[in-house]
Amino acid sequence: MNKNNGSSMTDFILLGFSDRPQLEHIISGVVFIFYIVTLVGNTTIILVSNLDSQLHTPMYFFLSNLSFLDLCYATSIIPQMLVNLWGPTKSITYGGCVLQFFFALDLGATECLLLAVMAYDRYAAVCQPLHYTVIMHPQLCQKMVLVAWLGGLGSALIVCSLTLKLPRCGHREVDNFICEMPALLKMACVYSKVIEVIVYALGVIFLLVPLLLILISYAIITQAVMKIKSTARWRKVLNTCGSHLTVVTLFYGTIIYMYMKPQNSTSEDEGKFLTLFYTIVTPTLNPLIYTLRNKDVKSAVKRILIGRR
Repeated sequence: MNKNNGSSMTDFILLGFSDRPQLEHIISGVVFIFYIVTLVGNTTIILVSNLDSQLHTPMYFFLSNLSFLDLCYATSIIPQMLVNLWGPTKSITYGGCVLQFFFALDLGATECLLLAVMAYDRYAAVCQPLHYTVIMHPQLCQKMVLVAWLGGLGSALIVCSLTLKLPRCGHREVDNFICEMPALLKMACVYSKVIEVIVYALGVIFLLVPLLLILISYAIITQAVMKIKSTARWRKVLNTCGSHLTVVTLFYGTIIYMYMKPQNSTSEDEGKFLTLFYTIVTPTLNPLIYTLRNKDVKSAVKRILIGRR
């Protein structure tokens, strides 16, 4: 084995909370429950959005993409996490670690862009209601979603290739539950200013810029909402926009805190719990937030269930 170039042919060890096995047992139970809810909730939204003709709108097209993204994100990480939490070994193959790292970056960056696209959709619906169908025509919606997916893919390829080239000097222990960038950077035995600059630059592009666009959209939406005199329409706007804004707050809050801070300023346990939150909790809460606050989805589920009886 070449110590200078890392352990490319051996497994990595995902430490997690291996020094506290009782805590890991509790975490494994919570993770399993959240994963089942994630699968059921996001699959339901995808099926309902496609089966009910009344939901064939840009908003639910974007929402079904978000649900599909959350399904992919959770499935690329949680099964391996559960195997390691339940089993005696905490290992993951080099190839498995690379794939996990890549998909986490790819899908995370895609979600940042997709949430910004959804904010623009809400702006068009609230502030330009008479021209909404012209502005958000199907071709534009498809192009925006495609740009979001391709943008996430491009950023993941750049960061992944640079991070994996760093020499690990034989280090195999990843101090987290999953193979993600902060933990892998800590494994490197050399400091790379280039990667730090690139990560911050991509953080600005994929985190701060979309967040700024979202905030601008909601500032304009807030001004428009204040002028609405119809109570029913006012409540509907608050329901749909409130769901999206809640998801944005949960997702961006944890991701920015995790990735935009200096890596050495986050404690090991804090980083692990943050990882659990945006890996496990956020994909689970997204469908719950949209279904619990959205009467259209509830009505669509009832129509589909009644129609099949």
